[in-house]
Amino acid sequence: MRIGMLADVYKPYISGVTNFIDLNKKYLEAAGHEVFVFTFGHDDYEEVEENVIRSAGLPIGKNITTVEVQLNLRYDQRARRLLRTMDIAHVHHPFISGTLALRYCKPFNIPVVFTNHTRYDLTYQTYLPLLPEAIGDTLLHAFLPSFCKSCDLVIAPSEGMRGIMQDFGVTTPIDVLPNGVDIAPIKNVDEPMSRAKLGFAANDIVMVFVGRLGPEKDIPFMLRAFGGLHEAYPNVRLLLIGQGPDKENLEDRVQHMGLSDSVCFTGPIPYKDIPRYLAMSDLFIITSTGEGHPLTIIEAMAAGLPTMGVRTSGVSDTVVEGETGFLANKDLAAFTAKLGRLVTESDLRSRMSQAAKAAAEDYAIERTSQLLLEHYEDVVSQKKGQGVRFGDRARRFFAQIRP
Repeated sequence: MRIGMLADVYKPYISGVTNFIDLNKKYLEAAGHEVFVFTFGHDDYEEVEENVIRSAGLPIGKNITTVEVQLNLRYDQRARRLLRTMDIAHVHHPFISGTLALRYCKPFNIPVVFTNHTRYDLTYQTYLPLLPEAIGDTLLHAFLPSFCKSCDLVIAPSEGMRGIMQDFGVTTPIDVLPNGVDIAPIKNVDEPMSRAKLGFAANDIVMVFVGRLGPEKDIPFMLRAFGGLHEAYPNVRLLLIGQGPDKENLEDRVQHMGLSDSVCFTGPIPYKDIPRYLAMSDLFIITSTGEGHPLTIIEAMAAGLPTMGVRTSGVSDTVVEGETGFLANKDLAAFTAKLGRLVTESDLRSRMSQAAKAAAEDYAIERTSQLLLEHYEDVVSQKKGQGVRFGDRARRFFAQIRP
């Protein structure tokens, strides 16, 4: 099968969507399929993988890791011709890539699949410069139902995300298919990161967060909970892995709170090194209320870390209360109380650690990529069953031979 993955941005841009495409591409290719990524810009990027098709993009701005974002409202001729030879097109960003998929694939009877990875209702402002700032509920209500109706298959990575899409008026059937994680390198870490190098002691209780240091993650709430706990238990430590627009303000806040010796900011870490940091930690903490399907929690679970999170869609779909972690409402006292139990009850952490490892198996990329492939095959089969008009066959033929 020839599979096209369509994304507004790809490497060197770092995101959960980038990781999803990269990981599924590898596993689908290993199963004998051809996978092509259609994206924009960065012609000077040194590719380490085949079949990444970049159309010229206009510089829009830089993301949190100073990677310049480049976008366009069309693919170049080479990309258009190649896209028309796909058996299926999988869209990962709806507004630009999704529109282009409908424009270029539908006339050739190529089925279009869409996975809604992101809570656009909560994160559209931080999605800049990829989306205009004016995007909000009104535009989502106007765009998302119509776009989904034009797709042949719509996927949500969690039940919570499906509910959110339905709240925005999507009436198209939505299949729930969790995004997968390569859990093998997370489970089998030969050498955890040295605690001493981070300023931590062997008997410290280390809670870790991995993600964007932006307003949607509400790190100040996390710091308030941590600060209150630190007064009672001075050996707790907080490890913040990632970069973002709030990093300097958060560092100032930590200094003002007198916690500089207990909170460590690593900055951006290569994805391949994340398992080493998880392996030296005791628990995972997340305070965002805008998660669609937080892969960082699944990665933490694979490392055997119980999670302390806020009770919200996405997080609640992943963490089993009292078994693989704790959930609390966005109430500082309630959140801190449950966090305190994870810090002080080592037997509880141990039980949750084993449960988290077992639960992470459901998200193993070997399983989820096979489920994704089965969905592809069903959609392609249904499309073929509908019959292909002579005009569609002719357009696809001439698209392949046109200079």
